[in-house]
Amino acid sequence: MSADAKPSGLALIKAEIDRQHADALASFARADMVAAQIARNARETGRLLLIGMGGSHFVNRVAEPIYRALGLDTSAVVASEILAQALPDLPRAAILTSQSGASGEILQLLLRPAGQERRFGLTLGADSPLAKAIPSLIGVGGMERGFAATRSLLISLTLHAAVTVALGLSPADTLASLLSPPVPDVDDAVEHLAGFKTFIFSGRAELSGLAESGSLCLMELARLPALALEGGQFRHGPLEVLSPDVGVVIFRPAGPMAASAMAQVKVCLEAGTRPIVIDVSGEVPVEGSLNLTLPRATGLPAAISILPGLQELLIRVAGKRVERLGEPVRSTKVTGIE
Repeated sequence: MSADAKPSGLALIKAEIDRQHADALASFARADMVAAQIARNARETGRLLLIGMGGSHFVNRVAEPIYRALGLDTSAVVASEILAQALPDLPRAAILTSQSGASGEILQLLLRPAGQERRFGLTLGADSPLAKAIPSLIGVGGMERGFAATRSLLISLTLHAAVTVALGLSPADTLASLLSPPVPDVDDAVEHLAGFKTFIFSGRAELSGLAESGSLCLMELARLPALALEGGQFRHGPLEVLSPDVGVVIFRPAGPMAASAMAQVKVCLEAGTRPIVIDVSGEVPVEGSLNLTLPRATGLPAAISILPGLQELLIRVAGKRVERLGEPVRSTKVTGIE
């Protein structure tokens, strides 16, 4: 490649992935002061609002049940919904998440009075409008350049983990998942999924948001329809879409919801489709599924552990369908104001 040539979309994505764990660890180490402010305000008000768009919203969806388990009344809402219909003015902490710090909807929200809401940011753009406007958790390494969210997801999850540590959780599992990320063999899963043209991703609890992230990534990179459904929602009607022509990826959590995930697997098998199961339950897999088994994990460390293998799986599946991978046709990396 000549000095003037631009790196390919795939090269940009791979460059992000290659440094994501180092950047995430550095981000975690530097987040304590702002994380403590967020935790203190959230405890004082008892409420936490997580605001984002696209991949940033799905990161918030991963974190949402973790904050609830810590005793906070937490909701993850897309910024465009708040712009269309403002939420009641209540005392609460709010985290505005935008990897660039310049998403159009986030900028519009910043122009609205905060009222009783104490706002904080979460971004990779240290010099962005978001970071300049409000106290922010800043990801190390600058803005993401690859089109599909990869490094930004891992860093954003890690910054949320820093807040949970300020709220009282141990950092041990998060650090372990970053220092020694599991490396599942995805070869068989890639070959299995490569022939499908329609996909369903499904997860429960903190893995529901990760399923939504996976769906978005595949739609962006492979330009194929991919539906994301929380596990319970999957049962209420959408099971009718199952057939041997639909590829299914199920995220199996540890704990009580592991059994529910396996019930979904059995329904898929009965419908003639063999699901990929990304499994952090620590339990025996259901015979017939194609399991990507990782060490047992819960909470944000579970999502952080799954993410690298999920990235490899989806990028390789998309690479079998798209020639100029990671080079968008209709989208931009940073979406401006409508």
